[in-house]
Amino acid sequence: MDLHTVRDVHDARVHTPWRPGDAWLAGGTYLFSEPQPHLRRLVDLSRMGWEPVRHTRDGSVEIAATCTVAELSRYGRRSTARAAPLFEQCCRAFLASFKIWNMATVGGNLCNGLPAGPMISLTAALDGTCLLQAQDGSRRRVRVADFVVGDGLKDLGEGELLRSVTLPARAMAARTAFRQVSLHGLGRSGALVIGVLDPQDGSLAVTVTAATVRPFRLRFPLPPDAQGLAGALDRTVADADWFDDIHGLPAWRRHMTFRLAEEIRRELTADGVR
Repeated sequence: MDLHTVRDVHDARVHTPWRPGDAWLAGGTYLFSEPQPHLRRLVDLSRMGWEPVRHTRDGSVEIAATCTVAELSRYGRRSTARAAPLFEQCCRAFLASFKIWNMATVGGNLCNGLPAGPMISLTAALDGTCLLQAQDGSRRRVRVADFVVGDGLKDLGEGELLRSVTLPARAMAARTAFRQVSLHGLGRSGALVIGVLDPQDGSLAVTVTAATVRPFRLRFPLPPDAQGLAGALDRTVADADWFDDIHGLPAWRRHMTFRLAEEIRRELTADGVR
């Protein structure tokens, strides 16, 4: 879609003061999907030259905000990390064409803050941390689970940039389980639940997205029984937190989340091998 109100596209490599009507441009799959009458200028990140995925000295994985879904999928398929299959599972949750995969970015998916954003699901489940950069160059870090605070709402200041997301080495070595459900075979996710079993202390983290207006990551020092898991979900996710749109009613999303979470609990704990 043409954005008729946009008067200029600025190269982000050349710093210029942020002004009302500016927006960061990465892949642009959302920006160009619908009218954006409030925008006057796009600040283009496509030539920043950030490495899509890299390993840090401590073994963590840093994903650049400009990393595309296609690049992340290739990394996941080549990686030998135990949690690597989760990358492809979340990429496939897009249910998008190869054209979208080659343009849509990890950072764009997080910054849209939509409940069904599968890059939110992936990075929140693996205890990811966002690196945010303000216009004055100062930086801060926020956990992905705290970065998205509601449907389309983020902990992001005016002109602030999501630079990257870092996944800790400990999470990359974890055993994972993935469940996703939609009302239709090729429909948007109605509920997406991911379990992560820590290889060091045996703790279990269960992350709920798509069914809720924001990600919820529940961590259990010891894997709970079925009643403990259901009780924790009931206490953590309030009635108002269940998402409501044409892709699923709140009651259905809640029911499916509890069901999928229990399946994951059984898969990752001793209950699943009895």
